[in-house]
Amino acid sequence: MINKQNLWFLTLFSLILVLSVYYITMPNELLLTKAKTEEKVSSKKDKTTVEETNSLVAMRVSLEEERQEAMDILQEQLTSEEMTSEEKNNAYEQLKYLNELQGKEETLEKKIKETYKLDSFVKIDNSNITVVAIATKHDNALANNIMRLVQEEYKDKMYITVKFEKS
Repeated sequence: MINKQNLWFLTLFSLILVLSVYYITMPNELLLTKAKTEEKVSSKKDKTTVEETNSLVAMRVSLEEERQEAMDILQEQLTSEEMTSEEKNNAYEQLKYLNELQGKEETLEKKIKETYKLDSFVKIDNSNITVVAIATKHDNALANNIMRLVQEEYKDKMYITVKFEKS
């Protein structure tokens, strides 16, 4: 017999699960549409730009696949009957953390785009942040500015790496 507490937990968990799946799938559709548009525009101008844009898309897809595998494992743990409630809570917290990371990465990419007019890819791994930016000019001042921009989002010291790819 399911008591009220378990029923509420299942209801809230399924709601969060549905919202997280929606959140994860939504940017992909927008990203693919944006990439196709950029390919059409840039293929008329310059072939190398298409390849560079595709490299960012490839990095995003690779990271998303990696995260999706981790999320699938966590979701299996949440629905497993052998897991204790503490293990399920830990799995839920990790799932929530992965969603927050994805949102933070997207926010940083938008901020770099707005501030420096650069397409970029951001990957956060604990206190390490990797930024790959598409730029014709690779200078230390720009890299330092990007590092400062990213560090502003965090209270703690983060280890930020900026890499440039030619456009």
